[in-house]
Amino acid sequence: MTNPTILRSPYPDVVVPDGALTGYVFERAGRYPDRAAFVDAATGRAWTYQETIDRIHRTAGGLVARGFGVGDVLGVMAPNSPDYAVAFHAAAVAGGTTTTINPVYGAEEVAFQLRDAGASMVVSAAASLDHATEAAREVGIRDIFVFGTDGAPSFDTVTGDPIAQVPVDPDDIVVLPYSSGTTGLPKGVMLSHRNCAVNLEQVSAIFPFAEHDVVIAVLPFFHIYGMQVIMNAGLRVGATLITMPRFDLVGFLEAVQEHRVTIAYLVPPIVLALAKQPIVDNYDLSSLRIVMSGAAPLGAELAAEASARIGADVFQGYGMTELSPVSHLCPLDDARPGSIGVLVPNTEARLVDAETGVDAPKGGPGELWIRGPLVMRGYLNNPEATATTIDTDGWLHTGDVATVDADGHFAIVDRVKELIKYKGFQVPPAELEALLVTHPSVADVAVIPVADEEAGEIPKAFVVLKPDHAATAEELMAFVAGHVATYKQVRLVEFVSEIPKSASGKILRRLLRERPA
Repeated sequence: MTNPTILRSPYPDVVVPDGALTGYVFERAGRYPDRAAFVDAATGRAWTYQETIDRIHRTAGGLVARGFGVGDVLGVMAPNSPDYAVAFHAAAVAGGTTTTINPVYGAEEVAFQLRDAGASMVVSAAASLDHATEAAREVGIRDIFVFGTDGAPSFDTVTGDPIAQVPVDPDDIVVLPYSSGTTGLPKGVMLSHRNCAVNLEQVSAIFPFAEHDVVIAVLPFFHIYGMQVIMNAGLRVGATLITMPRFDLVGFLEAVQEHRVTIAYLVPPIVLALAKQPIVDNYDLSSLRIVMSGAAPLGAELAAEASARIGADVFQGYGMTELSPVSHLCPLDDARPGSIGVLVPNTEARLVDAETGVDAPKGGPGELWIRGPLVMRGYLNNPEATATTIDTDGWLHTGDVATVDADGHFAIVDRVKELIKYKGFQVPPAELEALLVTHPSVADVAVIPVADEEAGEIPKAFVVLKPDHAATAEELMAFVAGHVATYKQVRLVEFVSEIPKSASGKILRRLLRERPA
């Protein structure tokens, strides 16, 4: 067998941080204690860096006083707010782990994650408290708190004498976000202090994110993109984060205008709105200098249209939860249409024929494999899925098919994995299929992505009904909607006589995608 072709970053290696994440994130904060770390767009409430750090260490003291410590897991179920960062970093200072939960999840989804993560304590936003409480009780968790004062003990009461960082190993797990990987049901992604800190260092080597920047924090902190690239990276450099609990176009535009936002980390559906919606012209967005798009592919034409409309450079990056998350970024002085950029420092890649395991012809296309200190520790409680995703040589198989040009710029051209990307969120077909077959009228089902201009992709279900049973598309979509978060809902249903499968029983999704509309 010939030696593999290993592609490397054009940037020199960075020093890999070797300590606790929170200390790394706030390492420079002593230079600007009175600068605003957070401003809540809805209320105008602002916290300085010193106030934020003080709250983190007092809350960590309160957690430890309640018995929370090394090896314990805190579930956080809330939209963006300054409180979110306090809970996340207080758990880390106490030596524990945070599992980040989508606040629109239903009780079943929350219970699955809490049980799988082994959470012992939950903090929720008031709007999510009913589902969080129901799930926590089902799992047997007694300690439930709320951000604010409505309906449960306030998380503000979790306070005590401030404590220093509880000693941790850099390879200890600091956060457990849930991802479907390349296929299957959601799995806990074990990200260590070192994983998260080194990826912040890798990103900073390419992306000029500075302390004078004002960053709109509209992408959710429970998602790895918002958690790392916005929250932790922003705090690391001393930027001011303008938090929004959810995206609405008018509120977003108002916040950019009022707070003179300089950097916006977005997803393609928001970039589409900036390019197409007439209301954008009513706002002064002249402070924006950079828009960075991620979580799903962004077309070159759309990027150019949005850039021309708002007068800011629009760039693209690439990553996944299992990569902490960023493996590729476009250099601001060498961006190329349709490119996801170059490898970040300390990172290697291969482009491989997914069926043969042999390197693709020079330049690809081939499945993108990644190796480096950004690669997760593995999937929690799932060594089989870990072994499928990370091979014995340490290569993480992304499931995305890429090409690379002579200058090291990559582009995503296809994918091997089955995930549906709805507005940047992962929708695993297997989860929807497992749910739909529990409907009394459904004999078999397959779910695939269908292109959609606004959402990127939407889930479509091909359904085989049981003999002598009847069900409408609307009935089946409503059935799914009653069990899953909004972004996972099936948007189209087509009834078929059979689901195409291989001899081994694997769904042949390609044949379904090729069916005439």
